[in-house]
Amino acid sequence: MSEKIKQVKPKEKLTFNMIWQKYGTFGILVILLIILAVMRPGTFFSTATITQILSQSSVNILIAMGEFFAILIAGIDLSVGSVVALTGMVSAQMMVAGVNPLLAVFLGVIFGGFLGFINGLLINVTGLHPFIITLGTQSIFRGVTLIISNSSAVFGFPKSFTNFISYKVFDLLPIVAIIAIVVALLLSFLTRKTKVGRNIYALGGNKESAWYSGINVNMHTLIVFIISGICAGIAGIVLLGRVGSAEPAAATGFETYAIAASIIGGTSFFGGKGKIFGVVMGGLIIGVINYGLNILAVPSVWQQVVMGLLIIGSVALDRFVARKK
Repeated sequence: MSEKIKQVKPKEKLTFNMIWQKYGTFGILVILLIILAVMRPGTFFSTATITQILSQSSVNILIAMGEFFAILIAGIDLSVGSVVALTGMVSAQMMVAGVNPLLAVFLGVIFGGFLGFINGLLINVTGLHPFIITLGTQSIFRGVTLIISNSSAVFGFPKSFTNFISYKVFDLLPIVAIIAIVVALLLSFLTRKTKVGRNIYALGGNKESAWYSGINVNMHTLIVFIISGICAGIAGIVLLGRVGSAEPAAATGFETYAIAASIIGGTSFFGGKGKIFGVVMGGLIIGVINYGLNILAVPSVWQQVVMGLLIIGSVALDRFVARKK
């Protein structure tokens, strides 16, 4: 009898792309926190600071999670900022008109999903790239917001609504952060544990192969943009409660933050790769950067420069890692 010799599999050597994919986003967040703590040791690690960063980051995280799905299928959604403004304006007008706040919030979120449905439907019908469609609807949705508001802010919401949005659990954790966490958990379950989630990843990996595998490309494209619209709708409600008024120009440029948070969070701009947890980390990084620039008295215009550099750097790094792999 010949002895069976067990073959010991050699330990896989750690490479830069492996380390980056596992710990890159978290590492960036830790480095940023250390830098800001050193530069502002007396003010940065305080309860008020943590609460403010979480509260500010929640809107970006919610929008970014919707953007994540659009990028996951190798597309993009440039209309998310306009959807935030339009859903917030519609919900605000309903509340001011006397509609129950809970119903107004529910209808606002549903309306956000409907706007996402319009994006997905136009993409399927025309066959145009999501960049073109959402660039157009970005302008359309913003114009509708200006029309229905007569270019004026809407305020005077019920106290129950503003008190709920501004509530802090144990005077530390904002309720808006809890909303973002709940949405993140639901979307993480969708991507990891459902057939729809697996199909979306397959669609992003190779659209043609997904079609040959029997995946309904048009239906999943609709689902992706409906999710993006719903996330933007929730963000619109949260922003409405935080600011205390519905501004026609609200969330202008927020699509930049959403794209940056997704890409920094490890989502491949070329589709098929990314995780919700990474997007949450990316949104926190954006929040920390914005807060850090504010406490360092850096002019707000430079924040746009930083976001642009982050997007270019993150996509370039993603490309580099893909080539090395």
